[in-house]
Amino acid sequence: MPARTASPLPKPAVALPRDAWLRKHADYQRVYREGKRQSLPLMTYFFAPRGLVGEVGQIKDAAFVPASRVGITAGRVLGNAVKRNRIKRRMREAVRLHRAELTGSMDVILHPRGAVVDAPFSEVERDVLRALRAAQAISSPPKPNEGLRRASGGATDQNFHDN
Repeated sequence: MPARTASPLPKPAVALPRDAWLRKHADYQRVYREGKRQSLPLMTYFFAPRGLVGEVGQIKDAAFVPASRVGITAGRVLGNAVKRNRIKRRMREAVRLHRAELTGSMDVILHPRGAVVDAPFSEVERDVLRALRAAQAISSPPKPNEGLRRASGGATDQNFHDN
């Protein structure tokens, strides 16, 4: 029997828990239906905020904030099973390294393009990071008083009228 060759990717130090991944068809469909779509050179990604609805449809406690989840798709258009699995392994590793970027309650789906197979891992990692950061930034509610600056150079309206 031939000896097994080592995988080109090192074994992850800590795998992501099962609840960190989108697994149900209905969850994917909800993100496609209710979410937004953006494109990057190596992938298209979809994202939507997670609601406060439980697995069986009941509303959960408002204080409960569900963790973000990520899904990866690799359709047959990307190649045979070997290529698709390699793409998914590379994408999963990039997500594992940068999942901490998703601090809110988001569902993100990554649709890789065929170029991911031959792209250096650093480029795959860069695009995954950009997708996660962009989804987080767009979904985050604006902070109070953010972007509200006076055009008067710092003088208040009251000081202006008192003179």
